[in-house]
This record gives sequence, C-alpha cells and structure tokens, in this order.
Amino acid sequence: MHVAVCEIKLNLEGVASLKEKRRIMKSLLRRLPQNFNVAAAEIDFQDVWQTGMLGLVTIGNDSGYLHGILEKAITWIEEMRPDCPIDAYRIEFR
Repeated sequence: MHVAVCEIKLNLEGVASLKEKRRIMKSLLRRLPQNFNVAAAEIDFQDVWQTGMLGLVTIGNDSGYLHGILEKAITWIEEMRPDCPIDAYRIEFR
C-alpha cells in the first residue's frame, strides 16, 4: 500500500481580501475530489491573502498510478485556474 501526498503552494497576487481567497480555495477543495481520486485540504497560510497551500492525498497499490493522479490534478489547476498560478509543489510517498 502506498500513500501519495502532494503539497501545492498557490500564488494569489490578485486577491484583495480573505473572503475572495476563501472563495477560490473552497472552489478548488470542492472540485479536486470530484475530478480526481484525492482528498484535499487547505493546510497552511489560512490567514494570508495572497498565498494558498493545498494538500492532496491519495492511496493505492501502484505508486506510478498515484503519482500520475497527482500530476493530473496539478495540470488541471494550471489549466482551469489561471487566476491562481502554482508557485511550487512537492509529491511524496509515505
């Protein structure tokens, strides 16, 4: 059994309030699990307007498959949400 964890740091430069940031983050947190086999949570920078940190987790028997799921989720964010570019991301297996 493999557990794949992905941390994604988002650059939210155009965000002018915590309310606007939370709207963006909630949208991502709702749609990522719907489109991919992942659990998602906001894991850091909750009170910082222009930075967001998402955590994605998935579990399975094939680490290559799990890595592919997380890469597809990252690509989806880049393509579907150009308003919140990815500064950095990291995928780990535990």
